[in-house]
Amino acid sequence: MSKIAVIALGGNSIIKEKEKGTIQEQLINSDDTNKCLVELVKKGYNVIITHGNGPQVGNILLRNEAANQMYDVPVMPLDICVADSEGGMGYMLQRSMFNILKKQGIKKNVVTVVTQVAVSKEDPAFKNPSKPVGPFYDLKRAEQLKSEKGWDIKEDPGRGYRRVVPSPVPVEIIEIENIRELVEGGNIVIAAGGGGVPVCFNLDGTLEAVEAVIDKDLASSLMARNLNADLFMILTGVPKIAVNFRKDNEKWLDEMTVEQAEKYIAEGQFPAGSMGPKVKAAVDYVKHCGREVVITSQEELGKEKFGTVIKK
Repeated sequence: MSKIAVIALGGNSIIKEKEKGTIQEQLINSDDTNKCLVELVKKGYNVIITHGNGPQVGNILLRNEAANQMYDVPVMPLDICVADSEGGMGYMLQRSMFNILKKQGIKKNVVTVVTQVAVSKEDPAFKNPSKPVGPFYDLKRAEQLKSEKGWDIKEDPGRGYRRVVPSPVPVEIIEIENIRELVEGGNIVIAAGGGGVPVCFNLDGTLEAVEAVIDKDLASSLMARNLNADLFMILTGVPKIAVNFRKDNEKWLDEMTVEQAEKYIAEGQFPAGSMGPKVKAAVDYVKHCGREVVITSQEELGKEKFGTVIKK
């Protein structure tokens, strides 16, 4: 049976730093990313692609606010915004990969799965919303939204007021068996975009959407563990992980053990808003599957040695 690879794309794989994020830019970046990933297909891997969606969901929320203020268009809830981005971004990556495969004479189907990811209603994140989403508001609009919608809104000094939502830990991928069947059938699968659409189970087993966001790397790690993937790789904006990042004693790491990684996490070396979830996602996978994880940038792929390897 072919090997399974789960590749988690960072936001810079689709929108690069200092870009406006136009669709044309995103399509060009999707092509660049997929040209790297197709090399894994050539090596015999059945590939699952996950991706971030922060800037894209941010733009959807901006459109929400503008349309609501100017034309009284009803605001879409956050779960629909995440699903919207999963479909749109999945389509861009899907079409791009299809064309690259076609040009290289590789016969494979590419499928996007709008993925629901369950979280626990008891997750402590729901008592401490901390993930900023959407546009900045002035005080008057912030107080209006807080009153009308019950949103948690915090001030970002000097910039305005912004909504914050919980970021609970993913516990179950609802469509995992569909994804397994697709990937084992030889299809390239794009799934769990933006961490997936956050849902909770009701007592009767039905699903209920929750206003939250799920970390893409933690969801990707759960995917890799569920499928017992042979390769888990996290692509980000830097070639390797560093400790004392951007300080005089900065040190780039070629590898680290799970024990070392957990020590660095405890020391606060990897912030929650950047490298922290990536390292945590890698540690969870290594502990469960016993295989190594590589964290690197896509520009490093293809080199003889690249990235930071996290291992037992």
